[in-house]
Amino acid sequence: MDWFEIKNWLELSTGLDRDSLHIYAGVGVQLIVALILRRSLASPVPWLLVAVAALTNEYYDYSFVPDPLNATQEYFDGAIRDVWNTLLLPSLLLVIARYWPTWLTGRAKTVGEPEKLDRANPPI
Repeated sequence: MDWFEIKNWLELSTGLDRDSLHIYAGVGVQLIVALILRRSLASPVPWLLVAVAALTNEYYDYSFVPDPLNATQEYFDGAIRDVWNTLLLPSLLLVIARYWPTWLTGRAKTVGEPEKLDRANPPI
């Protein structure tokens, strides 16, 4: 089974269109790469690997499509939309993790604020 058949199988078995699959794949690749490489989402490395995967996928799609369709503007518009869909949420996660990490995790402790003790889990 080649990559094109795997993508068709995913589309048919999940009931999602390809645009939705690009979105989930982008976030999934970013999270898996961050986990495997033990990197934060604030690191550009997981995002870069998502970008490489998206561009590699589009190159594969380009080489798989018959020659008369390769040069059409519609094909290039679809490729740009696919890369956009794949990179939008990973880009958002990268920016939030780098510049506003407490936005998703809670309020940061300010200087001079007393530390609250968690009586259920005392420090060891």
